[in-house]
Amino acid sequence: MGQLIKRENIQNLVENLRKDGKTIVTTNGCFDILHVGHVRYLQKTKTFADVMIVCLNSDISVKKIKGPDRPINNEEDRAEILCALECVDYVVMFDESSPENLLCEIKPDVHTKGADYTLETLPEAKSIMANGGRIEFISFVEGKSTTNVIKKIGEQSSVK
Repeated sequence: MGQLIKRENIQNLVENLRKDGKTIVTTNGCFDILHVGHVRYLQKTKTFADVMIVCLNSDISVKKIKGPDRPINNEEDRAEILCALECVDYVVMFDESSPENLLCEIKPDVHTKGADYTLETLPEAKSIMANGGRIEFISFVEGKSTTNVIKKIGEQSSVK
């Protein structure tokens, strides 16, 4: 079971993990309405290192990038659900639009992102590579997204 870590404690955690010889993989996202695409993505992410840290967009961050109607689930609920997944070791929240500052603190060995990004379009790519990490892009599960879930719920509620 994963553990929610306060941002101010992340560097200490990472130092201790590295002292123990552990490799670290990070990923980031809103993970608003968890679906099978998220689960498979997170399971794949875990295969790249000993320890996985999920950098979770806080409610403030989600509103900045997704708009005023998001998130659907609040940050505490989203963090608890992620922590319940066997593949997730730690969750840390960030308020910025991009996790770049947080990733500069963690300095992961590997960072994963969805295959809709490239090294050129991923804002945090340069920082990760400058700190000795590499990027792995993971393919999406076709048709599985939070946006599609919300759309389907909207369609079904308008039918009734």
